Amino acid sequence: MPKIKTHKGMSKVFKVHKSGLVEIGKPGGRHNTGKKNRDANRKNRKGSVLSKSDKKRLETVKYN
Repeated sequence: MPKIKTHKGMSKVFKVHKSGLVEIGKPGGRHNTGKKNRDANRKNRKGSVLSKSDKKRLETVKYN
């Protein structure tokens, strides 16, 4: 059985922690940030955790 290669597009988007949580960035923080209020820009910096259902859907593709 050959090794499964890491999907390079996914490896740039997802970050997997040791506990198994998958961290993702929040959309909307790349440009036009001057129009958005300060709270929205700060919340965008933080990122979020991938939901359990999305993680299950993406388990077929390797993203470490």
